[in-house]
Amino acid sequence: MTQQYDPYENAVAERINGILKQEFGLGKTIVSLKLAQKMVKKAVKIYNSKRMHYSLEFKTPDFAHSNQNHNYRQYRKIPILVTQ
Repeated sequence: MTQQYDPYENAVAERINGILKQEFGLGKTIVSLKLAQKMVKKAVKIYNSKRMHYSLEFKTPDFAHSNQNHNYRQYRKIPILVTQ
């Protein structure tokens, strides 16, 4: 997922992986590849179309994608100017 294999390098992807594991049971051992693929597909669909996100002002990613005129939260680091 990341160049340096550091979870802090790609925090957003790591957060999504955590949500998929915790909320959708994808962190457990799944007995077959076919079942795992079905579970992942269903989890991603729910995550994008039904699960409301705090950073999107409790909207879904599908809504945010189709209505890009809103200003949503951003988690970029803002450089701090140090004055002496």
